[in-house]
Amino acid sequence: MEPSGQVAAFADLPFIVGFDQDGGGQPQQGLGVGEDPDDVGAALDARYLRDAQHADAMLCRLVAHHSCAIIEAGERGLADVLSLEFEPAPYALSSALTCCDMTTRPDGELVPVEQRLAEIQDHYGPGHLVSRSIQRATPMILGAVKQAHNRAAHIA
Repeated sequence: MEPSGQVAAFADLPFIVGFDQDGGGQPQQGLGVGEDPDDVGAALDARYLRDAQHADAMLCRLVAHHSCAIIEAGERGLADVLSLEFEPAPYALSSALTCCDMTTRPDGELVPVEQRLAEIQDHYGPGHLVSRSIQRATPMILGAVKQAHNRAAHIA
């Protein structure tokens, strides 16, 4: 299955997710709304969307828990905050977002999930909390992508 078919299958979801841009206009490594993804966790991204942008509650839940963010939140000491403030979104929705997030580079190019996971680890380097989080989350991310692809195949 072509990755573009998977993305098209989720294009009608009632929200928009974008990638951060740093001060130089270069794409960052993930989605969110913080100024620096190394300093801002998913719970804070979702809190900003909720409190400053008055975003839909489901969008905030999706951002808070996107791509197994609870694991990275734990590395940052924010897992309790994330869990208390934002209930996880329904799995079908969160796995679709994980699939889109983990099969798309920050420049929009579609890539296999395994390649994207390797790129994230290469970007941050061994021992970085993002690399550790991605490594721990890999089985769940792969499962979410597989399930999203299976659902898209049944829709098509």
